[in-house]
Amino acid sequence: MKLTLNISDLSSQYTVRKMTAKDVDCIYELYMENPMYFRYCPPLATKESVLKDMSALPLHKTEEDKYYIGFFKGTKLVAVMDLIFHYPDKQTVFIGLFMVSGTEQGKGVGSEIINECCDYFLSQQYCFIRLGYAKGNPQSEAFWKKNGFEKVGLEIDNENYTVVVMQKQLQG
Repeated sequence: MKLTLNISDLSSQYTVRKMTAKDVDCIYELYMENPMYFRYCPPLATKESVLKDMSALPLHKTEEDKYYIGFFKGTKLVAVMDLIFHYPDKQTVFIGLFMVSGTEQGKGVGSEIINECCDYFLSQQYCFIRLGYAKGNPQSEAFWKKNGFEKVGLEIDNENYTVVVMQKQLQG
């Protein structure tokens, strides 16, 4: 099934577009504004790791299922989000990464984006949003809990850290 997603519908406040290799510099700058993320989720960001994030896929998923997108206010990149559709099942959207610019944190920007995305995914008949955060990162855990995500009781050991899986059920 070919996925058709109108990413501009993900936000009424920001311009949303798919990111490309030409955007590596601005994505890298945004990554560097988030040192706590990389303290818990090593290694430190590089431009090469940005490119890797833009193409990383879980097993049995294809590029057609992935959207690595940016949210812009004018020309300023405010947030990036890595979405995998129909993962781990047909009813679920997986957020592989969500990061807000350091200058926009604490202003409700991240929650606003997540809430609008939840509304859009629900309108597209998805039932769940799933994600993982690096165990021990208090900023990530608090943000996702505040936005209605709950731990599912699954932790996955990666080479450098443990991923805590969270999920939110979408409701109309």
